[in-house]
Amino acid sequence: MQLSHSLHTMPAPVPFVEIVRSGFVEGHHHGSVVSLSPDGTVGWSLGDIEAAILPRSATKPVQALAMVSLGLDLPADLLALACASHSGEAFHQEGVRRLLSIAGLDESALGNIVDHPFGVGAREEALRRGQPKTRLAMNCSGKHAAMLATCVAAGWPLEGYLDPAHPLQQSIQETFEAYTGEAAYVTVDGCGAPALSTSLTGLARAFASIASAVDGPAAKVAAAMRTHPEHVSGTTRDELALHRAVPGLIGKLGAEAVYAVALPDGRAWALKTDDGGDRARPVVMAAALLRDGVGDLDGVDAEALRATGDAAILGGGHRVGELRALL
Repeated sequence: MQLSHSLHTMPAPVPFVEIVRSGFVEGHHHGSVVSLSPDGTVGWSLGDIEAAILPRSATKPVQALAMVSLGLDLPADLLALACASHSGEAFHQEGVRRLLSIAGLDESALGNIVDHPFGVGAREEALRRGQPKTRLAMNCSGKHAAMLATCVAAGWPLEGYLDPAHPLQQSIQETFEAYTGEAAYVTVDGCGAPALSTSLTGLARAFASIASAVDGPAAKVAAAMRTHPEHVSGTTRDELALHRAVPGLIGKLGAEAVYAVALPDGRAWALKTDDGGDRARPVVMAAALLRDGVGDLDGVDAEALRATGDAAILGGGHRVGELRALL
């Protein structure tokens, strides 16, 4: 596996969430966030929005549209799974089996690591039942199944499908760079697939292109995410709550507290918490959307939108504070 090895420096984040306990600010999360206008210009930002980051699983919708461009043809629910960091619920795992079977494959073909389910409830159930870690349960199994199915459709070898030099990964990288407008640094993601870098601005730009597409592979991916958001995440996740609160939205988290969201009008937002603290991620995104008036749009459940960003601080089992976005 050939990877890029040039040194990349860390971005320069700023405090963007304060941790408030009974009116006392006991700490901060640092990070960066960008808001893009429909014309693609930066509406406002905090922190460093031009330095390269690793969006991790937030790249999955772009990877999926690359695979659709290469001949992947799936029903919408399974295409949503190709974009997913799924919770490992029963319908997720069964969907991955279906996806593999369409390509004439089974779980043994998956190249991702083994794991217990990502979702808290599904993971606890698996542990109670003494179920072992599996490739199917791992949250990236939908993406890996789609990669294998794309290789079958294109007539490419399955062996080495995770190598950055494989024609599948070369094509995905070309698409990713075209949609972000930036050259990607290549490393290895947690699941074993190539991880590609971009800036927060580049990530938001890619999501804006997908969300505003009216035809072609990008439009298919956006439609799948909108009609089957529970397949992209899970039935109890904050991303699902945000999709339901804001009709037409597409959104995807990534490891180390990355989050990208876009609307059909071409507006987009992307953020990263520098310390990887995921609890700050939905707090900042909800505040960013509300700052830009998304709560006032027709059909949007503003109360539900605000609730996705409500992170309580407890004392003695009771709420005594919250995480507060500094936007």
